[in-house]
Order: sequence, then structure tokens, then C-alpha cells
Amino acid sequence: MAIQSVEIIRGSIPLVTPFVTSYGVESDRNLLYIHIVGDAAEGWGECVALSDPLYSSEYVDGADEVIRRYLMPLVGSQTTAEEFNIAARAINGHHMAKAAIESALLDYELRIRNESLVHFLGATKTRVPSGVAVGIHPSIDDLLKTVEGHIAEGYQRVKIKIDKRSDIEPIRAVRAAFGNGLMLQVDANSAYSIADIAHLSQLDEFNLLLIEQPFAEGDLISHVELSRELHTPICLDESITSLDLARTAVEMGACSVINVKPGRVGGVLEAKKIHDYCYSHDVALWCGGMFETGIGRAMNIAFAALPGCTLPGDISASRRYFREDVTQPFELEEGHLAVLTGAGIGVAPLPAVLDKVALRRDTIVVAQ
Repeated sequence: MAIQSVEIIRGSIPLVTPFVTSYGVESDRNLLYIHIVGDAAEGWGECVALSDPLYSSEYVDGADEVIRRYLMPLVGSQTTAEEFNIAARAINGHHMAKAAIESALLDYELRIRNESLVHFLGATKTRVPSGVAVGIHPSIDDLLKTVEGHIAEGYQRVKIKIDKRSDIEPIRAVRAAFGNGLMLQVDANSAYSIADIAHLSQLDEFNLLLIEQPFAEGDLISHVELSRELHTPICLDESITSLDLARTAVEMGACSVINVKPGRVGGVLEAKKIHDYCYSHDVALWCGGMFETGIGRAMNIAFAALPGCTLPGDISASRRYFREDVTQPFELEEGHLAVLTGAGIGVAPLPAVLDKVALRRDTIVVAQ
């Protein structure tokens, strides 16, 4: 049983509606898939990097270059996900590019063994509670209509994107409209600075589940200072790209909650290490999202099924972002998504849909 080739697939799929955050507007998902082809099975991985280096220094065209030039030479016919993970440490950064290959290798291995990802990880849940992220809206009325629609669909938690132009009044309006029974959190995507601590202290009025990433990803010390002034729990997202950074942030008091995105930390193997650390130290944890199609979404759901993922994640139904997903769509049932138990990640692209969204497909033959 050996890997024969690796296919790198580029494509694009439109979002149902543009998604506005403090760092920009996303209207399409720029796709990068890794497809492992072996003589006994196949494996799929999705790169979560966005089109531009705004949320992160990584971006999808850069990830494509790193994969082709530096990471693919590390893949041989018998390379395992763990072996690749170790070898790829020689390449500084580029976690999203690494995660795409690791994911495909792991999916391939597990399919050969007829083992599900949830079993491999030690996940315990059969379904995971689903939260929804809501972008910045042009008006409060528009925001309230969107939130109302998501609540009607059954989402267990609502996250509102905020920045300095749109924060206190929209949050106040949502709380007034839907009450304290709504599990509500906000996400700043690094839109603020240490000078905004007094302004952010107003958030304590709203009984929020947390505020996510108020300051720049490298500015842990300002998060420490904010945590001393704010009763609202602080969650870190962009700052957490490894177990070491998660430990540092928690132990210095920069956050009490962590958002783990497997694709952002180098893959699900590193994500599992972060989970285990948080679980053993009673640190609240949840799984974030990056507009993944069904390939990446399946991996996120498996991770969110771990016992330490104690808060609803940003793992929405497929139709939240796409009119037609690349895989069989994920459907919301009573505010939850089912955990897949098939071999590997449990899904694969639908050939007809993949043909529609794919713009370029390159096959690299693996040395035997």
C-alpha cells in the first residue's frame, strides 16, 4: 500500500452573502485542496488560508507556492501524517499549508485502516452544538434580522463581528431584542489597541460569553492588561498557532478561553495537543471556522467532538456559506451537527460539484 500521486486542486466557490469583518470583506472562497491518491485509498485535505494576508500572514496563493516548492518534497510513498508533521518543522511557519497536507495524509491513512477520524482522536460526542458567526452589517436593523433568522434555524450561539465603528450599540440592540437567554459573544479580529481598554470595558454590561481577539496576535501583554480590567472572558484566536503559544497565553493570563482552528495551528495533530493541554488545565475551548467547505468542515466537526471542546464552535451548516457544498451538505438538526463515523473524515467531494468549482488540477507523481 503506497501513495502514488498527489493532486493539487485550485478553485473558487461563491459565498451565499459577503462576510464583513474588521479586516475586510469575503465574497468567495478561494479553494486549495490536497488529494492523496494511493493504490489502496485516497485522502483529502483543505487549506484554510484566505485570499489575502489580512486575517493572517498566510494567504492561499502563498500556501500553494509553499506546498509545491517546500512541502511536497517531504512526501514519499510511505510517508505518514506524523512523519510529515515532524519533517515539516524544518519549514518555519506556514501552518495552514502544512495542515492541508497533514490532513490529506491522515485521511488517507485512516481510510486504509477503515478507522474514523473521531475514533482516532478519541472524540466522545455523537453530535456537536453549532454556533454561527455574523459579519458586520450596514445597519442595526439588518443585523437584528440576520440574528433572528439564525436563532430561528436553531443555532446554539451567536457571534457578532465588531470593530471600532460598530460595537457597543449593535451589541446593545441584540441583547435588547433577544434577551440574556441568547448565548452571545463578539469577535474583534484584532481591531483594537491598548488605548481602547476603557471603551472595551463597556462590554461587561452585556453578559457576553466572551470577547475574541481584541488586540493584535502578537500583543499578548495588552491582553493581560485587558483581562485585569474586564470581567468578560477573553478568548484568543489568531494568537494561537501552536501548543507552546497556547500554554504561554494561558499561563501569563492573556486569556481564559481558546479558539482552536485545526487548519490554523498546522493540523489536527497539533490541535489535539492544544485540546489535551486545555482539558487538563480546565481552560475553556472551542473550534473555530474559516469558511471551510465540507472537507475542512468534517475535520472540524471531529475535533469539536472531543470532550474538552466545551463551548459551541463556529461550525455552521453548509448552507450558511454555500448554496452547494463540495461534499454532501452538513445539515443543522436541533442546533447540532452530526459527527461522521465513516472511515477517515467520513466525506469526499462530489465529482460533479468538484468539476464545477475546480479551475486548475495538477498531479505530482510521488517517488516510490
